[in-house]
Amino acid sequence: MRCPVPSEKLSRIVSARVGDPGAVAAAAARRVKATSILGEHGKAMIIAADHPARGVGGDPHAMADRSELLDRLCIALERPGVTGVLATADILEDLLLLGVLDGRSVFGSMNRAGLAGSVFEIDDRFTGYDAATIAAMGFDGGKMLTRIALDDPATPSALENTARAVDELNDRQLIAMVEPFMSAWQDGRIRNDLSTDAVIKSITIASALGRRTAYSWLKLPVVAEMERVLASSTLPALLLGGEVKDAEAAFASWGRALRQPTAQGLVVGRSLLYPAGGDVAGAVDKAVSLL
Repeated sequence: MRCPVPSEKLSRIVSARVGDPGAVAAAAARRVKATSILGEHGKAMIIAADHPARGVGGDPHAMADRSELLDRLCIALERPGVTGVLATADILEDLLLLGVLDGRSVFGSMNRAGLAGSVFEIDDRFTGYDAATIAAMGFDGGKMLTRIALDDPATPSALENTARAVDELNDRQLIAMVEPFMSAWQDGRIRNDLSTDAVIKSITIASALGRRTAYSWLKLPVVAEMERVLASSTLPALLLGGEVKDAEAAFASWGRALRQPTAQGLVVGRSLLYPAGGDVAGAVDKAVSLL
């Protein structure tokens, strides 16, 4: 089903939220689930849209316009080769009410308390989805950002909370998508260390979280020496896009990394939903072509 025009779209969502809140659960129950999180090309192409809940985004006004964000998500989800979406409950429920998630894998974003630029950014508590709700909604898994700051005493709690979520998802045979970084405070802000050795260290820590890892996956940045990075764990890995300044260089680096055996696809948000020039469909199609 194609996404409705903007006026109809907003009317449908607001009317349901005001007059029939149960419509969300009903839409989830009748959604046609994906047969696999991997597409016909053998890789996943997941559109990420959980940035607003953490207060991040290259353009501070872009993702704050929910109608425009939903329009762009609809365009992306309709493109051939796109396999799924990752978002918070408010956005996924909007998409459910619009009926655009049939045949797509769906991942719920779980920890959203580490607001960008806050003094409590590492104390990243689970304020979004939990494993029980992800299962009840018929989704495929949950994602958790896991920043490891050795100079911040909140880090052990963040690791413990991530491990608990990994356990609860694995117990339900749902994918636990862990996105680890070695991080540190610099000039009052959290900075992620994207050096090859730091990314490898974050992977070795994250891979061991939880009492089971059969359903654990990694969500990793594309950095230098991805052969070494992806050789540091046997967990399946999805590559994240992050903020892209040079689109051609980014696409080239994604393509090289996808050749590694543990690389199972891409999870990309802002660089595809808000590409330079504004051509969402073109940006998504180019990313899919890498698979």
